[in-house]
Amino acid sequence: MMKPVLTIFIITVCIFILKNSTHGDTQNPSSVRADYILVEKAQKRLTLYAQEKPIKTYEVALGRNPQGPKLAEGDKRTPEGRYIIDARNPDSKYHLSLHISYPNEIDQELTRIAGVSPGGDIMIHGTGEEYAWMGKFHDVVDWTDGCIAVTNEEIEEIWSLVPDGTVIEILP
Repeated sequence: MMKPVLTIFIITVCIFILKNSTHGDTQNPSSVRADYILVEKAQKRLTLYAQEKPIKTYEVALGRNPQGPKLAEGDKRTPEGRYIIDARNPDSKYHLSLHISYPNEIDQELTRIAGVSPGGDIMIHGTGEEYAWMGKFHDVVDWTDGCIAVTNEEIEEIWSLVPDGTVIEILP
């Protein structure tokens, strides 16, 4: 009779450990810099790569309307495509932020044809003080206006691992 209770307890502990672990470390992240970022929106996952090998993976929150590519300013969608990290803001409302070079040429052409503004200011950022209380559970609900959010501690790590000019690819 105690076996099912013990099994449930073990499964619960394993889930807790996995949720609070460092996701996907394959190398010591402090010893290597990322040269590529992959964001998989459907999996709500951001992975840093160095020389085609994953070095660190993070769970993310996306724009409030996460399905599909960003179509216009204010649509609350996270863009899809290939961009670069082109700037950083140490004074971000959301702790720290890395600017993504959205809109790219394809985005600009699509929005020009549609007659809408593509918007901008798409970032990878922390939770800031406003959402810091969520901690590791920041990704349960998509809450940004189109950005990619991680915890404050995680953006500090990403900030140190990702140089300006790093390619970021955002997939559906």
